[in-house]
Amino acid sequence: MELVQVAQRATDLDRAAAFYTELLGTPPAARFDPPGLLFFPLAGVRLLLDVNAPSALLYLRVDDLDQTVERLRAAGVTIESEPHVIFRHADDTLGPAGTDEWHAFVRDSEDNLVGLVSQRR
Repeated sequence: MELVQVAQRATDLDRAAAFYTELLGTPPAARFDPPGLLFFPLAGVRLLLDVNAPSALLYLRVDDLDQTVERLRAAGVTIESEPHVIFRHADDTLGPAGTDEWHAFVRDSEDNLVGLVSQRR
């Protein structure tokens, strides 16, 4: 079994398309309006922005957490939580052993909370 799609609430698809294009560094793969659906590919999983979906808490892996947060801050994105260590991976159960997992949280254009994640040695 594998995860195919995650839905996130987006009341304004144009605004959400601009935000997620900037965040993910790629444009949407498809849009169906009506009914109000916007799709972004994420490593084999579809991110669906949907005018009828409930808000979800997404966690997105980023290569450089500090740089991503600063880029988003410069673009006027609300930073809810600065980069901080959540825990250390003692083994490979949830991430690479011997790394610290760092998180930061931002608000997307639709006021959803989005977690940004990276691992550091």
